[in-house]
Amino acid sequence: MVKISLQSVSVPKPEKHNEGDKAEILISHAHEKLVLPLQPKKSQLSGLCCLAFGLVIFTSGTALASIFVYRHYFIPHVPEDSLFHCRVLYEDSVYSPVRGRQELEENVSIFVEDNYEQISVPVPHFGGSDPADIIHDFHRGLTAYYDIALDKCYVIELNTTLVMAPRNLWELLVNVKKGTYLPQTYIIQEEMVVTGRVRNVRQLGPFIHRLCYGRETYRLKHRNPRRRINKREARDCHRIRHFENTFVVETVICDRV
Repeated sequence: MVKISLQSVSVPKPEKHNEGDKAEILISHAHEKLVLPLQPKKSQLSGLCCLAFGLVIFTSGTALASIFVYRHYFIPHVPEDSLFHCRVLYEDSVYSPVRGRQELEENVSIFVEDNYEQISVPVPHFGGSDPADIIHDFHRGLTAYYDIALDKCYVIELNTTLVMAPRNLWELLVNVKKGTYLPQTYIIQEEMVVTGRVRNVRQLGPFIHRLCYGRETYRLKHRNPRRRINKREARDCHRIRHFENTFVVETVICDRV
């Protein structure tokens, strides 16, 4: 009988290696936990920078676009050859004996294509007239006076016998542009009286609407000029001197009949 004996072969247990592997994995995970949280902070910061930069560009573009739209659509563009700074000497039957010849200064903008004129009368050298902005809209057949001293607008039908059409006025001013003064001229007077309040200035057209928007606006009618206005009426009347022709016009606006 043959006896066969088997020896048990000791095989190293892999647990040690597994434990070692586990230890290495835990260490590597520990390092990852220290490093990974820093990465979102960097990306978050860069994202905020990009967002802020984009907002700056957007705001700048919006501001530039707003300026462009305002200047080209809300402010009328006037060619240089349609802008005039004028001064005129005239004889005044009331003041001339005391003060001599009077001088009137104003700025004129003529819009031939749109068929209207805009006149700006600064504060006069004498105290008998108010500064004003005036629009003669030939398309609508209306004239608007904005009395700067009173901060009020007055609207009346356009008087084409006193006011030259834009093309004719432009030709007149171009012809005298070489000289500092217009030829010596005279003054005529027109009287107007308030008839009522205008509630909706939009119906007066875009040019007068732009001038009178947000201001008290009243309608006027002509009345026969009187040689003398009594003291009580004088307190309720205001004068605007201007010219859109070969003569000066004194517009007297009274609040009462």
